Amino acid sequence: MSVVVVGLNHRTVPLDLLERMTVPASRLPKALADLTSREHVTEAVVLSTCNRIEVYVFAEKFHGAYQDIRNFFAEASHMAPEEFSDHLTSLYDGDAARHLFSVASGLDSAVLGEHEILGQVRKSWETASTEGAVGPVLNPLFRHALEVGKRVRTETAISRNITSVSQAAVAMATERLGGLEGRQVLVVGAGEMGEGLARALHGGGVAGIRVANRTWDRAVEVAGRLGGEPVRLDDLPHHLAEVDMLLTSTGASAVILEHGDLASVVGERHGRELLVVDIAVPRDVDPAAGEIDGLTLLDMDDLREFAEAGIWERQREVTAVQAIVDAELDRYVDESTARSVAPLVSSLRARGDLVRSGELQRLSTRLGDLDDRQRDAVEALAAGIVGKLLHEPTVRMKDAAGTARGERLAEALRDLFDL
Repeated sequence: MSVVVVGLNHRTVPLDLLERMTVPASRLPKALADLTSREHVTEAVVLSTCNRIEVYVFAEKFHGAYQDIRNFFAEASHMAPEEFSDHLTSLYDGDAARHLFSVASGLDSAVLGEHEILGQVRKSWETASTEGAVGPVLNPLFRHALEVGKRVRTETAISRNITSVSQAAVAMATERLGGLEGRQVLVVGAGEMGEGLARALHGGGVAGIRVANRTWDRAVEVAGRLGGEPVRLDDLPHHLAEVDMLLTSTGASAVILEHGDLASVVGERHGRELLVVDIAVPRDVDPAAGEIDGLTLLDMDDLREFAEAGIWERQREVTAVQAIVDAELDRYVDESTARSVAPLVSSLRARGDLVRSGELQRLSTRLGDLDDRQRDAVEALAAGIVGKLLHEPTVRMKDAAGTARGERLAEALRDLFDL
């Protein structure tokens, strides 16, 4: 049995392929049911963000799980496995745990140390829990990952300054515009990322923020908290003709702003440049819109380049974060080992106690002349013999747990003692 993670992320795959593989939040319940119905998968969590799509499973066999997950990706994205298989990364057991801990710590993010990933890991786990897709293996793994992420942000400065993708996107836009003072900005999408964009803009001195969202009440709520103006999606062309910048991050599964829509808008702006920052995955804006004169389009690829250029100050904290990840991995492995062998050790000791008590009962008539002190001594002797006999097998089982040798020892104990 193994913990296995298979997936793609911003380091291994181009954005145009990553966005085709993304699983929207609305499809997660169906995706989890699909995964856990497959032959080799017992538990599953799907982590789908703007930087990655990863599937964590508890499985009978690594290779079987890999095939199940690869087939899931192919069916969910309507792509042939050959189109993405070369980009897949796969890890198992300790390496899978280390990877999740690094992800939760912000080490594997496009914006080093960003804190939004911790909430995304938590939400992915909670969704899997709600759908009944996790159990005694992935539950403690993800719980521990959240503890690691919190500890990293408490004990290191990895999240100092720019701490989120949304903050980085606003910083990139500020650099392109030469400042935000006096600017009119439209934010499309009022989810966690969209609200993060609006908050970062609110603190940057913009003249006005307009918030559009698929759900009108949510747009009103977010705009109200930040002193902005809620606008309807149907009115986007009108507002795009007036603002200086559009930042968009919705959960839409397809483009919401086509090349033609934006070309018409630019024609109404009378030569005023429009900056569009699209950090949605899949993208909200047709990539071809970047070819329109008078419009500058930036996406997650541009954001990664921007974030890497300013990474050096926080890079010094990476060693400290990795030390925490290593220490927490050791603790997790120790705890997992104890959990994995505990039922078998308990059964073995119960069998030993059963034999001991049975033999004492069988000999009770022959021990009838003993007084209480002598009887206690005999029972203590019997318990001591059983304990001594079981001590070495118990220690060896714990030492070998999680390895191929441990599996062989466990099978031998079950067979020899009928456990």
